[in-house]
Amino acid sequence: MSVEVQRVYDDGPGVRVLVDRLWPRGLSRDRAHLTQQCREVAPSTELRRWYGHAPERFAEFAARYRAELTSGEQAAALARLRDLAADRPLVLLTATKDVELSAARVLADVLREPTSEHPG
Repeated sequence: MSVEVQRVYDDGPGVRVLVDRLWPRGLSRDRAHLTQQCREVAPSTELRRWYGHAPERFAEFAARYRAELTSGEQAAALARLRDLAADRPLVLLTATKDVELSAARVLADVLREPTSEHPG
């Protein structure tokens, strides 16, 4: 499974899915060149606000976000992304400046992990 993370402001090929809950500032829908937006898979507003992109909180944020991805609309959205990534390269897009410390990075790591539904 090929899953990449990029900033939404960068161009590139692939199935481009915006995984932020909020629409990126200063970006028109035409310029975004999205395949789709999947805001349901984003971290909860409470978790996002708690994290605040503070690097020292990233490990705890990642653990909490992984827990959120196991139920409700986030789990259903994660399953849809797995289906998209099963047969073609998937590019997860975020407006976050540091993609290495982003929810999109955590999500990419989760998608790359084998599951009981998709043995790998």
